[in-house]
Amino acid sequence: MSVIGFDIGYYSCYIAVARQGGIETIANEYSDRCTPSYVAFTEKQRFVGNSAKNQVITNIKNTVWGTKRLLARQFDDKQVQSELDRLPYTIVKQENGDVGIKVGYGGEQCIYSPLQITVMLLSKLKETAEVALDIKVVDCVISVPCFFTDIERRAMLDASTIAGLNCLRLMNDTTATALAYGLYKQDLPAPEDKARNVIFVDMGSSNFQVSACALHKGKLKMLACEFDFVGGRDFDVLISQHFATEFKTKYKVDAFSNKRAFTRLMAESERLKKLMSANSTSLPLNIECFMDDKDVTGKLSRAELEEMASSILQRVDSCMKRLLVASKLAPEDIYAVEIVGGSTRVPAIKQLVLSIFGKEPSTTLNADEAVARGCALQCAILSPKFMVRDFSIADCQPYSVTMRWTKASPEEENVIEIYPTFHQIPQSKVLSFHKREPFSIETYYTPGQSIPHPHHRIGTFVVNGVQPQANGDTSKVKVKVRINIHGVFIVSSASLLEVQAAAEETESMETDPPATGESTDNSEATSKAADGEKSAEPESSEATPAADDSKSADAKPPEKKKPKVKSVDLEVTSQTSSLDATAINSLQEKELQLAANDKLESERQHAKNAVEEYVYDLRDKLYGAFEEFITDEDRDDFSSLLSSTEDWLYDEGEDEKKQVYVDRLAELKKRGDPVAARTREASTRPEAFDVFAQTMVHVQKFVEKVKAKDELYSHISEEDVGKVEKLLMEKQAWYQSQFSLCMNLKKTSDPPILTQQINNEREALIKVANPIMNKPKPKEEPPKEEAKPAAEGDNPSSDNTNSNAKTESTPTTNSAEESEANVPADMDEYCPGLVNWTISTSCAGSFHLEGCFSLGTVAV
Repeated sequence: MSVIGFDIGYYSCYIAVARQGGIETIANEYSDRCTPSYVAFTEKQRFVGNSAKNQVITNIKNTVWGTKRLLARQFDDKQVQSELDRLPYTIVKQENGDVGIKVGYGGEQCIYSPLQITVMLLSKLKETAEVALDIKVVDCVISVPCFFTDIERRAMLDASTIAGLNCLRLMNDTTATALAYGLYKQDLPAPEDKARNVIFVDMGSSNFQVSACALHKGKLKMLACEFDFVGGRDFDVLISQHFATEFKTKYKVDAFSNKRAFTRLMAESERLKKLMSANSTSLPLNIECFMDDKDVTGKLSRAELEEMASSILQRVDSCMKRLLVASKLAPEDIYAVEIVGGSTRVPAIKQLVLSIFGKEPSTTLNADEAVARGCALQCAILSPKFMVRDFSIADCQPYSVTMRWTKASPEEENVIEIYPTFHQIPQSKVLSFHKREPFSIETYYTPGQSIPHPHHRIGTFVVNGVQPQANGDTSKVKVKVRINIHGVFIVSSASLLEVQAAAEETESMETDPPATGESTDNSEATSKAADGEKSAEPESSEATPAADDSKSADAKPPEKKKPKVKSVDLEVTSQTSSLDATAINSLQEKELQLAANDKLESERQHAKNAVEEYVYDLRDKLYGAFEEFITDEDRDDFSSLLSSTEDWLYDEGEDEKKQVYVDRLAELKKRGDPVAARTREASTRPEAFDVFAQTMVHVQKFVEKVKAKDELYSHISEEDVGKVEKLLMEKQAWYQSQFSLCMNLKKTSDPPILTQQINNEREALIKVANPIMNKPKPKEEPPKEEAKPAAEGDNPSSDNTNSNAKTESTPTTNSAEESEANVPADMDEYCPGLVNWTISTSCAGSFHLEGCFSLGTVAV
């Protein structure tokens, strides 16, 4: 099971993985841990990530980024309209009013939705993770901004499904950051002690999020969160507008009218902004050939930028103050303030954090990777593969949710706020209704609050199969609603309580517990709605056995038996913004087709590059390393063929199919490979002959030693020696014949034998000779002397001891002398391959001689 966390940002993405050693951030094919959120389209291929960002200037109209702000929105949305001037690619209105992105791909104009662009990014991140981990990636946790509404969260879930991912949780950026901070803390207060309150400030490229979190040992609870749509790119826009106005006056060039020029200016402005974070002096901005072949230059200081960005800083200030009010925390209640996000490096932002919260901003977390690491930790907690310490996470709902259902009478109240602002999630609630027929429930965000999406409606849920009781009374319907782990509102189940005939035994009927305000996950809160009548729950009591006649006056009358209540599951039909199975399958097929086209084009490009590379490589070697191994006529013909192939590549063969390049490369290799083989064999064959000759010399000396009745090899049988000698003679004859052929061989001719064949012959000789040559000599045990009987009157123990000592010492000396005498003085001469001799003597008089042949290890 994969344990992956994805952080998808406006400009960049990060991938984190949980491993046994901790959390790691995965690098892409460019060895970069940051993957740009860019998708580029060309005539033949689609690019995602670094390769797409590299085309942002040259292919500006077909390079897409920043779709996170366009996801699940319609073209007339105010936020979409504000993005039109900032994004250089074409955004159009589709027939259903949704946003469409128009690009040129495959020789035609195509329109893709922000959802499809998100799918492309997720598919790229999935592929990067699979290559890095060498496993199939399915399960993951994906981060989303805390201000994402229900419709945006459902769109992200649909995108993950289309990309072939199983999203275990959509996690708020601020919650993921809090988890990355709190899980490793060892000094958190106990659950019964006062919580440690920590503020998390996250300022990215396009938004600002700030949250308050209460931490206990093994527990995390989000208290409140606030946000605003300001980020690092707003500083970039201010700098770009400042210089564009200056250049218009100074150099008479209008960057506002040229999208490519303004995009270059934005890139340089971002670089200048980063330098300003570390330098307070005026810094230059230089761009060569900016417009009309003019080089432009300008200067800006940090103080000037902060003055221009006063409105942005004021919005950040207001957002942090709203958090203090929402969380009901005073600055003295705050333990620490952690800042993450690239834009929090701006000194003015750090100063605001210090002035409002009264705490120096802490940077213990990785500003860029904290969110992805928190998502990977959450995935590890949800995964059965990892053992993670118990750590509960209670998130909060940033908007209040209201529910409205079908009225049974005009005077009935049919509206209830089911989840107030910052209510703890995930959580379920059970509501009781008294109905006679099917009814619908509509959920929406409570009016009057600031929702960053024009559509406040969440969805409509129809409860089917409701019917009155057998006696015509209303039926009690229990509906279980839930804001799940993704922050999405759902109706998880509905059931009808059907009253049946009286049973033999008294049975208590299920009743709803009273509302208890906030409750933990899977708890029930009851809300009753009757059809103009109040419902009365029957009380349960125990039946009393009947008494005899003599005690009838004192006995209580038996209670009536209660009817039996049966729960019947009801079907709930949902009408939400989520895509149905047909739409998801259709988009999956389109994405798979795009991926297949990308793969085919990539293979075609690789085949073309292989031909080009071979042409350049062989053309240089024909007059270099290969010159002696090819005739002048063949070299001229081959060189002419290479030149014509090069011309073909840049003319007719510019856009051929993959197989055409494969065939052309095969044709070239048919001419070039024999030359390369002759060159290679000429350099490796002499060494192979030398090694083979040395091996045969070693074996020959072994045979001679055995025939000379050398004591060292006296244990080798004649049969084994004959077997080695016969094989040696065969190899010597083969060697002489092949060596003579190769000595008379011309360099331009193909060799009669290859280096590999020589090595194979040598290995065949070693395989037979090595076990025989290294056959160990049987160990001979010296004869044991018997102890003489002790004389009368002598001390037996003393005499035995002395006798044993003499017996043991005498053969030891003799044996050692024999050992030295048996070792040949000219061992290196007879066995030049025998090295590292070791002689060990024992108290019993035996010795052990060890050595190593070049043919293998031997113990003699």
